[in-house]
Amino acid sequence: MNMKLVVLCLLAVCCSSLANASTIRGDKTLQRKKLREVKNLLAEVRGTLRHSELTLHTPPQNIEDCCSMSALQCYRANLQVFNSQDRKMSKLIKSLNSHITVRGLDFCDSGAAEPNCTECHLHPKENANEFFNRLESFIQKAITRLTVD
Repeated sequence: MNMKLVVLCLLAVCCSSLANASTIRGDKTLQRKKLREVKNLLAEVRGTLRHSELTLHTPPQNIEDCCSMSALQCYRANLQVFNSQDRKMSKLIKSLNSHITVRGLDFCDSGAAEPNCTECHLHPKENANEFFNRLESFIQKAITRLTVD
């Protein structure tokens, strides 16, 4: 009787850990898919960009891992200067606000020290093309990271 109980407990633990690993893998797949969608929307928006003379506060190319959320907030805030009546821009902004996108772009390990991130208004202003190049690189970095992990 005790042996059956031990076997059942071990079986439950194994199934639980397999289910958890499967959920994490599925979550990363969903995040990758969402980030690819965001990247495609970004390409569409760039194709219709009419405000290339605009300068926007732009996070650096090499964002520290624990500053990824700060950078995302900065990108989202800067996108507000564009015409939100544009359907593609509106869809891009909505996709960048998605909780799936946010989780995919959060590079910080939960146990890491409190980051010292530069505030958005302190980032240098770059032209719109450079702003979109860096946003695209930021998204691609996340896609690559989710693929490798």
